[in-house]
Amino acid sequence: MGKSAVKGFFYLILIAATGALAAITLLAAFSGSYMPEESKVMSLLGLAVPILLIVNLVVGLCWAFARKVWVCIPLVAILGNWNYLSSVIQFHSQQELPPEVTAFRTDPKGYLTIATYNVHNFGNEVTGYSCKEIARLMKDERVDVLCFQESGSNRYFPADSVCKAFAHWPYVFVPGDSIRGVLSMAIFSRYPLINQNYITYDESANSSMMCDVVLGADTVRLLNNHLQTTSVTQNRRKWERELATDNTRREVNAVKSAAGTLHENFLKRAGQTDNICQLATHSPYPVLVCGDFNSLPSSYTYHRLNDILKDGFRSAGSGYMYTYRYGKRLLRIDYIFHSPSLEGVRYTSPDWDLCSDHNPVIFSMKL
Repeated sequence: MGKSAVKGFFYLILIAATGALAAITLLAAFSGSYMPEESKVMSLLGLAVPILLIVNLVVGLCWAFARKVWVCIPLVAILGNWNYLSSVIQFHSQQELPPEVTAFRTDPKGYLTIATYNVHNFGNEVTGYSCKEIARLMKDERVDVLCFQESGSNRYFPADSVCKAFAHWPYVFVPGDSIRGVLSMAIFSRYPLINQNYITYDESANSSMMCDVVLGADTVRLLNNHLQTTSVTQNRRKWERELATDNTRREVNAVKSAAGTLHENFLKRAGQTDNICQLATHSPYPVLVCGDFNSLPSSYTYHRLNDILKDGFRSAGSGYMYTYRYGKRLLRIDYIFHSPSLEGVRYTSPDWDLCSDHNPVIFSMKL
């Protein structure tokens, strides 16, 4: 076989590989439309969407520099994931709250600012530095309602010290410590919280909180959520040990174990999501659904919630949005959704290098 034939064959392989990559990426665009019990493959593909898009971008740039028409293939794959792209990139102009509502007040004057933050047990710090710093920063941001996940205290900085740090938010919803094995959550508010309901899930350390926020003549139903954790961190060393061996069977078992764990968590999150959607649908008041959902915008969880509510970032966000500080900052897994009757004003996720592997999400709205 001559050099020209080899070159032509290699060229065809590159085109075929580009087409296969694009086909997989386009298929992944529909991953959120499938319930996890319907397809394990589609759920796993949804996790790969950020990487697939980046690889398509690199391949497209290579074809573009080579001035080949095949640049259209990865471009089609990227545009086919427009729903995902628009959930992490927006170009809204950032509005400011009117001056009369930027100071703490007892009357909301038609506006509300809410924050959600997985605080990772405030770093289990002895002095409570991060806890106090979060309170200061939230006060500077003029946040009215704080929704925390993994808000546990420790013997050096107990629950009453946490509440004292957040004294500017006098209305508190903190479930009791009687439920062992469930990750703690909390809500602190400038406005009264009524009809408090704590929701736990079978075979899960995660939970949800539901209450009504009384805002003068208005009432908003709030759901603070921490959906099924990924369990990747807990199992990573085990999988790495198995993958490091020369035994092919152990390597295959490690991959199967990882995929099985991920899929089990997909199933649990799907059930938890359906429960949240049912509560939101039957609410007599406008709804805010927020928290750490451990799910990408390509997931069933995101699609299900976005079908009945509006994503606050799509309503009022600007720029590129991620909330998980690691993973090359590719992952958006914390959200605030809202009823269409609530008008988004500003949606941000400040990069606070404190106690958590998450960034907070802050959303201001007009009631």
